[in-house]
Amino acid sequence: MAVSLKYPLSLFLVVLLAGCTGVPDRVQPVTGFQPDRYLGTWYEIARLSHPFEEGLSYVQATYTENEDGSIDVLNEGFNAEEGQWERADGVAKFVGEPETAHLKVSFFGPFYASYVVMALDKQGYQYSLVTGPDRDYLWILSRKPTLDEPTRQRLVAQARDAGYPVDDLIWVNQSGKPPVPRPQR
Repeated sequence: MAVSLKYPLSLFLVVLLAGCTGVPDRVQPVTGFQPDRYLGTWYEIARLSHPFEEGLSYVQATYTENEDGSIDVLNEGFNAEEGQWERADGVAKFVGEPETAHLKVSFFGPFYASYVVMALDKQGYQYSLVTGPDRDYLWILSRKPTLDEPTRQRLVAQARDAGYPVDDLIWVNQSGKPPVPRPQR
């Protein structure tokens, strides 16, 4: 069903090496975070452009707790040009206390980058706004493949107020049934 990401590992390593586990200025990680409620599948509603997600639709991330308390990260997306699913497996760990939504994520060994939840539906854990170590990284996530317009606008406004280039957001295709990959030749 899923295949390895096609993007060169070296490119992703450069991104990770350039990144860090800090929090961008004007951003505060969500406090009162409940990691067990954040686990499960999230649909990517929007993102800033990155080579490692270029051309992907139906992108989703699934988080599961590991025995050691770290979080298993599985990112999957459909590459229509290749006619196949791509995936990346990683691990996330809390930078400080688990009640603060500031994690570090690694897809390659000892190299980590920030994963900061800067907005969250604390009542239902149905949507979140996530950044990386700087303003080049931004994701709007939802528990469903769609997100109502008022919530979308509110999250975009929050990101704009924090200095993110929201006019550059890519709105991810999540409509209809996800495609079935073509057989490998």
